[in-house]
Amino acid sequence: MNRTLYSLFLYLLLPLVVMYLLFRAIKSADYRRRWSERFGFAKLQPTDVVIHSVSMGETLAALPLIKQLMAEHPQYTFTVTTTSPTGSAEVIKALGDKVQHCYLPFDFAYAVKRFLRQTQPKYLIIMETELWPNLIHFAKQKNVTSVLANARLSQKSADKYASKPRLSTPMLQQLDSILVQTQAEAERFTALGVAPKKLNVCGSLKFDLTIDSSKRQQALQTREQWQRKNTPIWVAGSVHPGEFDAILAAHKCVLVNCPDALLIMAPRHPEQFNLAAITITQAGFKLARRSMNDAVSHDVQVLLGDTMGELLMLYGTADQAFVGGTLIEGGGHNPLEPAAMALPVYVGPNHWNFAEITELLANAGGLQVVAGASDLAKMLVDKWQDAHQYQRASAAASAVVTQNRGALSKQFLLIDSLMKSSSL
Repeated sequence: MNRTLYSLFLYLLLPLVVMYLLFRAIKSADYRRRWSERFGFAKLQPTDVVIHSVSMGETLAALPLIKQLMAEHPQYTFTVTTTSPTGSAEVIKALGDKVQHCYLPFDFAYAVKRFLRQTQPKYLIIMETELWPNLIHFAKQKNVTSVLANARLSQKSADKYASKPRLSTPMLQQLDSILVQTQAEAERFTALGVAPKKLNVCGSLKFDLTIDSSKRQQALQTREQWQRKNTPIWVAGSVHPGEFDAILAAHKCVLVNCPDALLIMAPRHPEQFNLAAITITQAGFKLARRSMNDAVSHDVQVLLGDTMGELLMLYGTADQAFVGGTLIEGGGHNPLEPAAMALPVYVGPNHWNFAEITELLANAGGLQVVAGASDLAKMLVDKWQDAHQYQRASAAASAVVTQNRGALSKQFLLIDSLMKSSSL
């Protein structure tokens, strides 16, 4: 499939795209608004730099880089785009009216051309893996300098690109620079036809996670308010509906050995909150909901983390953490947040989105891969019953994050240099 066929195929999918948005709108009010932006009909002002991050995780990792670029180039105007309401909320919260913000339109040719015609950017910075053939093609046509920053490419994604070389190879070759997280990922890009001179291995921006002391203090105060200072607490973060039952089954096993243990279950998406609450109560657990400020009394067995933007703080209230999207065919979510909070971390077997980071943490002893509920429960209980084993895993997780910091300065310097050289 080449780009022309891809574009025609997208137009054929337009009814399905509308149905997808309607389906998401039923579950989440945030998807009912701002449809014009998704189809390229937003009213936008010209800008110098467009930075695209997908959702909340990518946006949080990108914000320090965005702020540094804005500080270094006050003469430039910036537009930050996302694709999800959670990412949008983070941009608005962190940057307000300092940037122009909208959803990136779907990759329909007309929508992308209209978006680029309105914004007229000099630079396009795309975070992580959000590659769209029409966006990159038409940006190249307009002589926009394009950078893929904090780039990651799992073997599974590389295989998908390799299966469609007439579409993916031209797209990748049109990028001016790729700032990749690991050497293994650089080699995958090279195998797909990217010139080695365009690649720089910089590490992951997510290692440069800085946890504000006030957030740590808030976590400690929250645990004290619950009066569960000596209670075993674990978090299942960014979990999906296909994992709810396994997490709750693991907690039942934990309660056999640690009857006062508390599980904090934080679903990945807001539209899953109510389903999670129903699943928890039907499983027979005493439930408290964070969004309702329910008291976390000693008889509460599960706290539902049904708020947005609090997961890092909730990790800070706990002793250990499981990271979701890994017991289903989801590819997993970022294990560095709990690691940065010095928690022993667990993931399921499907963690290819963060394969290299998972391997680093596992090799250091800060992370373990679990096969399922009983495996997870056993490892949790083992750590609580063996203080030495727990401290070793906790220190290892924290050390991996500390030792791998530095990606922010590397990526900033490379992008800054590219911007300055292309403006001469």
